[in-house]
Amino acid sequence: MRGVVMYGPGDVRVEDVADPTIATPTDAIVRLSATCVCGSDLWPYRGADPIGEPVHMGHEYAGIVEEVGGAVTTIRPGQFVVGSFFASDNTCEICRAGYQTSCVHREVLGRSGAAQAERMRVPLADGTLVATPEVPADDLVPGFLAASDVLGTGWFGAVAAEAGPGKTVAVVGDGAVGLLAILAAQRLGAERIIAMSRHESRQKLALDYGATDIVTERGDEGVARIKDLTDGLGAHSVVEAVGTQESMMQAIRSTRPGGHVGYVGVAHGVELPGDELFFSHVHLHGGPAPVRRFLPELIDPGRVFDLELPLDQAAEAYRAMDQRRAIKALLRP
Repeated sequence: MRGVVMYGPGDVRVEDVADPTIATPTDAIVRLSATCVCGSDLWPYRGADPIGEPVHMGHEYAGIVEEVGGAVTTIRPGQFVVGSFFASDNTCEICRAGYQTSCVHREVLGRSGAAQAERMRVPLADGTLVATPEVPADDLVPGFLAASDVLGTGWFGAVAAEAGPGKTVAVVGDGAVGLLAILAAQRLGAERIIAMSRHESRQKLALDYGATDIVTERGDEGVARIKDLTDGLGAHSVVEAVGTQESMMQAIRSTRPGGHVGYVGVAHGVELPGDELFFSHVHLHGGPAPVRRFLPELIDPGRVFDLELPLDQAAEAYRAMDQRRAIKALLRP
């Protein structure tokens, strides 16, 4: 089958790779209807996460179950399924508390089965995959695909930031996760939602998703603008969806005393100043989103996919996202 392999910074190729097979009785094989490029895939693409050897890429997926292992009881061939980027049993004590990405038996997809391909192996299929009532029409597939990562991640960011009725929410980052955090905050009942964005097309989608204000400034200027909009206090809830030192400090400093930061950007070089945190009275909560917690109730967020390409053009998908010509690129195997 065809699959996406990254050889190094800027070097993405589509090659013939081995077909996945059932390795353990809890596995499922999924024929992918769509996959995509994640913002976190850009870290190794840009050289920020060094890779020592060619890596099979992808961890976002939706498709049709082709085969299941002998111990799988709730998933069956022919079903359309969506799953999280972490495989989990969904039964351990940590999973039952809603943190499936820290499941005691978790597996990181991309290592056990990469999703930027025509088929993939999903471990712990009963706990990881959620089946839809019927196979969706083709135009609905992008919405289900987004639910496998970026919507659940944005939703967790908003939940971790305690977005809700009467709250002012600010979102740092205007990629797919940040945009869907805006959607999540709107659905959670936030009174005011401030999108921090410099890109006109993303600003438009942010407003469509529920943003009430746009802030184009960054860093200290962005913080000052947030304070101006909130009577000098800062936002009640701030979602950090980038993962850099600047974005994390912008989020923390934009939050009022007693407020909450939900951080879901994959951190790179982030160091938190203890003294400033101590006196800020800001709550911090985040990490890899437990997407499996939210999958059964997630909604259609498919418009964040603004570029659709065949799998063979995966290298162009990476270039378009890296150069910010696309918010999120969908790949059709």
